[in-house]
Amino acid sequence: MLSAAGLLAAMTTAGDAVASPVAGRAKGGGRPEAAPGRVRGMWIATVANLDWPSAPGLTAARQEAELFAYLDRAVELRLNAVVLQVRPTADALWPSPYEPWAACLTGTQGEDPGWDPLGTAVRAAHDRSLELHAWFNPYRVANHTDPGRLVACHPARLNPDWGVPYGGKLYYNPGLPEVRRFVQDAMLDAVRRYDIDAVHWDDYFYPYPVAGRSFDDDAAFERYGGGFEDRASWRRDNIDRLVRETGQRIRRIKPHVRFGISPFAVWRNAATDPRGSDTRAGVQTYDDLYADTRKWIKEGWIDYICPQIYWHIGFAAADYARVLAWWSETVRGTGVDLYVGEALYKAGDPAQPDPWQDPAELSRHLTLAREHEEVGGHVFFSAKRVMADRIGAMRRVVADHYTGRVRLYPDRGRTYPHRGRPSG
Repeated sequence: MLSAAGLLAAMTTAGDAVASPVAGRAKGGGRPEAAPGRVRGMWIATVANLDWPSAPGLTAARQEAELFAYLDRAVELRLNAVVLQVRPTADALWPSPYEPWAACLTGTQGEDPGWDPLGTAVRAAHDRSLELHAWFNPYRVANHTDPGRLVACHPARLNPDWGVPYGGKLYYNPGLPEVRRFVQDAMLDAVRRYDIDAVHWDDYFYPYPVAGRSFDDDAAFERYGGGFEDRASWRRDNIDRLVRETGQRIRRIKPHVRFGISPFAVWRNAATDPRGSDTRAGVQTYDDLYADTRKWIKEGWIDYICPQIYWHIGFAAADYARVLAWWSETVRGTGVDLYVGEALYKAGDPAQPDPWQDPAELSRHLTLAREHEEVGGHVFFSAKRVMADRIGAMRRVVADHYTGRVRLYPDRGRTYPHRGRPSG
């Protein structure tokens, strides 16, 4: 368990220049070099025990066995990457000097599970020629609003002014520079310690809007927002800084480690901005989450983008085909790779419309993506659905598209994503 003294010591750790890069993995300018081939991945979610561990409080041996079962299934399905959530709610799946042990492991935040899940996952994935992308959530603190329910040494309790309750959850305030530095330090600890292949973020920046609620960052805006024309511009700048600075720091620490983000798939609707997509989505990341995903690509701050295109082909408000085309055009010529987040969880769900009852819907997504040379692969949400595969949609994808495993960098038995036109 992290002590208050340990937290303060961790927060003052200086310097990023540790761990030499792996030879031959960095391009000029410090950008990670990637190789031909398509990413075939799946997300393994740990928040609220969504995928893994199947329940809190299992023995270390049982947790490890469940993890290995997911990795073995990935190999059987000819996948080459897993995206493991290692910082679900401002806590950690490794012995972090910054944050407490994750509650999803033992059921009690801060309680040592008796093993190192991230370290074990990295070794086990690489032993199976799988990439391990470490998935972090930058600002979510808790799925409730009571700091008193956090372990006593939690940074959000030691720094109560850092937290903002909103929509039944607790978040770190992205408008505070000390918060931005702290969450970077907490995540980059894993980059230093482990041979991860990528840092991966999902779609949570400023929280999704809740009707009738406002995110209370008045004090931070008054203190830091004076140079901006409005609060929205200031909020976007806060997230821009987080993205830009994190990418820079990763490249200083380990230039071969990639940085990727998996956003909600609509940047802006074309009716809002002519540069936007031909969609009528109720949420636009630029306006509602203050996440300028298009800018991050154009500026080259990230190495890959993995939009969650969680709609079927022909969906009126956000047609998979049209959204995919927009992202392909957006990354073209930028050097930023495009992977597509796929909604396997919808396949066979009786609450979903008819296209999702067809086992071939996801396979059609991959067929369509072949028409866009910018698409470098697909990542499926999530591991539990990959295992269950209730109507055989995943098996159909494998049969139609995954003939043989993609193995790159045979010197280490590892697979790395492509840059440029995929070849397999």
